[in-house]
Amino acid sequence: MKSSAILLADDTVIPAESIGYDSITIGEIVFNTSMTGYQEIITDPSYDKQIVTFTNPHIGNTGVNVDDYESSYNGCSGIIIRNHPTKESSWRNENNFLEFLKDKTISAVCSVDTRYLTSLLREKGSINGCIVPDIKKLDKAKDLLSKFPGLNGLDLAKNVTTKEQYIWNEGTHDLVNVESSKGQKELRVFVYDYGIKKNILRILTDLGCDVTVVPAETTYDEVLKNKPDGVFLSNGPGDPAACDYAINNIRNLLSKQIPIFGICLGFQLMCLASGAKTYKMKFGHHGANHPVIDVNTSRVYITSQNHGFAVDKDSLKSIHKITHKSLFDESLQGIELTDTPAYGFQGHPEASPGPQDIYNLFKKFIDNMKKNNA
Repeated sequence: MKSSAILLADDTVIPAESIGYDSITIGEIVFNTSMTGYQEIITDPSYDKQIVTFTNPHIGNTGVNVDDYESSYNGCSGIIIRNHPTKESSWRNENNFLEFLKDKTISAVCSVDTRYLTSLLREKGSINGCIVPDIKKLDKAKDLLSKFPGLNGLDLAKNVTTKEQYIWNEGTHDLVNVESSKGQKELRVFVYDYGIKKNILRILTDLGCDVTVVPAETTYDEVLKNKPDGVFLSNGPGDPAACDYAINNIRNLLSKQIPIFGICLGFQLMCLASGAKTYKMKFGHHGANHPVIDVNTSRVYITSQNHGFAVDKDSLKSIHKITHKSLFDESLQGIELTDTPAYGFQGHPEASPGPQDIYNLFKKFIDNMKKNNA
């Protein structure tokens, strides 16, 4: 077996064992603290150009199944794990984890001291790096890494968005017990795909929405001519400030008084379109155990998170009303606009993986559309 390594931008080299796709892979290295849901994390388009370090040492032990894909085509660039994956054990397992990594061309390494690497990231912040499957190619990896610009100023929504508009009609899995209004397609929702997770679309379908997904660069007038009841702004990767086309479209949509709901990147884009600013976080929030407080009720929710940028609270305008904050670092988690029925949330109320604590934000979107139609 070839000797492998993780190379960091500061020239730190960490020994490893290659278990994934045999290719040098470059990206921003982040850590994720989720205890479950590795397949959903790996296939989340919001991780484009990122290499995920799992703090949970047991990854791959429940195998892979088609229902847990959050995207069929996009996801993280690579993964770093502690233990070599063991034999899969799950009644839902359909495929070998290592075969899944190779089929999806995902570079991966194991036998890594992930506690040390996570501590390093906590101290220095998310850092550019690469997975080097063959240590003999370390010099080549250094050259490639030196040319990687990082995520600041990088528009990645264009990389992961759908190429064609499509209709979505699949609800959540039968094993998930959620409120459902299937068969009552009374609300027409157009979804901007900046890197959409499937579970968002499943939940909207469950709640009675007739869902149409459109590419990230679709103009606002193309959406409005279909007379939607609401517009959803999806999650996605990269720097929100670089998505000028999206910011312009959302700004025009906000002026039309149409209900809008944004998650993660979509939330950031909505804030930018309404006059706020964003910034790059030191190491971001990645995990399924993050406490968030509702500032109006003081109720605390445990949430799923995945973002490396945040909205600057000092840049908020009078039309921005703060609804949620992170209890980890006081960063903004939720905002609604006072002059139009639009709001957003920085974390992931659809979870997958993670708790369903803040699922009610989807119901708020439904209520806003019904009120607007009344």
